[in-house]
Amino acid sequence: MISKLVALATAMLIASPALAQTGDAAKGKTVFARCMACHSVDRGVNRLGPSLAGIMGRTSGAVPGFAYSPAMKNAKIRWDAKSLDAFLTKPAAKVPGSKMIFAGLPNPADRANLIAYLASSSGK
Repeated sequence: MISKLVALATAMLIASPALAQTGDAAKGKTVFARCMACHSVDRGVNRLGPSLAGIMGRTSGAVPGFAYSPAMKNAKIRWDAKSLDAFLTKPAAKVPGSKMIFAGLPNPADRANLIAYLASSSGK
């Protein structure tokens, strides 16, 4: 039983970055509705959370004019599909002490779709 659980967990870890590469941006826009109270995909529009415009390739804690927690500033995460997938699974586990109170997206397809949407919105 334990070996089956380990195999399943390994498969999920391997699949998550792959899913991030093949997400559906249109479905991701729907997932982003959960994020809109705190985030925008418009450049320079910070809310309770920073703007997510141009997030791909950006380093955590780097949006000008946003007051990040020390934990997020010091995390030095370079946002890409893999790091976003890990963070969005459970933000508090990835960056303990962050101000982000969102519990996370447990569904790998939701994460993949959201990441695809964020990637397609990066130029705004």
